[in-house]
Amino acid sequence: MLKILKNKLEQGNKTSKYPKEPIALYHRYRGLPVINDQCSAEIIMQCVNICPQDAIDVTTKTIDLGRCTFCGQCESVGDGAFVRFSENFELGTANRDDLVTGGTLPDLAEHSKQHFKKLFGRSLQLRQVSAAGCNSCEADTNVLNTPFFDLSRFGIDFVASPRHADGIHVTGPISLNMRQALLDTYDAVPSPKIVIASGCCSISGGPFVGSEEVIGDLNSLVPVDLYIPGCPPHPLTTLHALLSYFK
Repeated sequence: MLKILKNKLEQGNKTSKYPKEPIALYHRYRGLPVINDQCSAEIIMQCVNICPQDAIDVTTKTIDLGRCTFCGQCESVGDGAFVRFSENFELGTANRDDLVTGGTLPDLAEHSKQHFKKLFGRSLQLRQVSAAGCNSCEADTNVLNTPFFDLSRFGIDFVASPRHADGIHVTGPISLNMRQALLDTYDAVPSPKIVIASGCCSISGGPFVGSEEVIGDLNSLVPVDLYIPGCPPHPLTTLHALLSYFK
């Protein structure tokens, strides 16, 4: 016991002070895109042609963050003449259409004040469902349980049984083999319940979009309340979305 106390005194508190204090990410992190709507159509078309996810619309000059894998290909065109990625990790939205953006996103916290804060503001229990994910989204979600993030200090926890949960947190493109298991898990969660689509795979299919073996759109199976884009979403992106929406 004395050794444990000694280590604690030597190491101090390793938990991040976010959100009370801002936190800066490494400069190579790709977050919310900054879009130059004055860019020439020629440059934009080059970005459209190079995008592996067909996430860029040349007419509206927008990027669909629900499809984007943040690969950075478009940023390499014309030295970022049309798109460059900021270090802003606050990407969560309550509506799918808001992910099609020209560089701005609505205030997630303002939306949630009218919906879920009164229901889940003091405690939120989630059942994580990996619906054929590659484990990247799952790994970066698990990081939230480490001492640095300490998700449970906010009253948010991942639980083993959907019957103990307030909602489901879904990752992966939802393969046909996982469809029924996902629906059974959703049905087992008592009402009122929430559904979170995390990562571009569960939002749009991600790299697997168009495959006959995946659903690729969680909202086509169950109503989605919160979208967290990314490939995978950064742990801070998930944390910000959860805190803004439910706390």
